[in-house]
Amino acid sequence: MSRLALILMLLLAPFAALAVQPDEVLDNPVLESRARDISQKMRCPVCQGESIDESNAGVSRDLRLYIRERLVAGDSDAEVVDAVVDRFGEFVLFDPPMRGINLLLWFAAPVAALLGLILAFVFLRGRSRAASSIRDLNEAERARLDEIMHE
Repeated sequence: MSRLALILMLLLAPFAALAVQPDEVLDNPVLESRARDISQKMRCPVCQGESIDESNAGVSRDLRLYIRERLVAGDSDAEVVDAVVDRFGEFVLFDPPMRGINLLLWFAAPVAALLGLILAFVFLRGRSRAASSIRDLNEAERARLDEIMHE
């Protein structure tokens, strides 16, 4: 094996290890698969950029265990997600529904981008008008402008 391949394997190895501990894994592979799917869609309340499936925070471990308990008790995926959202709010969802105050979050970025484009258009249009007004100077005004610019 080449040194480069070995270095790449060592660098990428931490990404393969998720935070789910062996004592959390359910014996039933179907339930475990459902638990992993749900926990990958939930944001860690502490880390915020990681799913609870990837996070090593204590609250994420508690949530992973809670999800598995609810699945073992016979809850559907939607019931489990609703139970977690009831406890922590919609913040824990990586993909919150488009309703209520979340509409502000969904539309803030497109509105900001549109406003940026409008402002850029107005700014560039103003610059082109200023440049054209310099071209409209008569010979005396142009000579005076050159004299001022050289000072």
